[in-house]
Amino acid sequence: MSSPGAYAAGKRSIDLSLAIAAGLACAPIAALAAAMLWCMQRRVLFRQLRPGLHGKPFWLYKFCTMSEERNDRGELLPDGQRITPIGRVVRSLSIDELPQLWNVIKGDMSLVGPRPLLMEYLPRYSPQQARRHEVRPGITGWTQINGRNSLSWDRKFELDIWYIEHRSFLLDLKILALTAWCVAQRQGISSQKHATMPEFLGNPQYPSACGNALIEAPPSQLPENR
Repeated sequence: MSSPGAYAAGKRSIDLSLAIAAGLACAPIAALAAAMLWCMQRRVLFRQLRPGLHGKPFWLYKFCTMSEERNDRGELLPDGQRITPIGRVVRSLSIDELPQLWNVIKGDMSLVGPRPLLMEYLPRYSPQQARRHEVRPGITGWTQINGRNSLSWDRKFELDIWYIEHRSFLLDLKILALTAWCVAQRQGISSQKHATMPEFLGNPQYPSACGNALIEAPPSQLPENR
């Protein structure tokens, strides 16, 4: 791994340059997706608080792919029943992630890093799992090119920590190249039994590792996650 200071500075410069370039290049695709989402479901953007570097919360942006449909008890329906037809297409092509380029430009995220999960997961991590917040979260990462949502939670955390311990410019470039391949092949979009990932229930044998960073999002911002 490069020296921490040089790597962090260089990575931020690369993130900013590539995010701006990708944003400009993908602007027609994003505009088309936004227009179709608006015409077919009247909802375009979804935002949600997610934990970033050192667990600090930030607003993550995505194209909205799910409805707010609920059962008779007022509970949200399972993810698979809430994904809209246009949302399924947008998600299968990973177009729903494009608004996160703005998160990268703002400095909340990196192009490569552990995916930002839910705020309520913070106190559920073991000390080892909590290390995923030692770096900025990413749009893609080592986990995404090794199975994405088809992996178990334990395996995903193992891959996140492996990345943190081995991160380098060359590894980031490899991840970006392989991400393009995985997106083209539509690999790992869903887990075997869920449209997204099942809830991470935590490690009851461990005390809260990041509890002081926990800030709950407004209930209206919690439904959609991936």
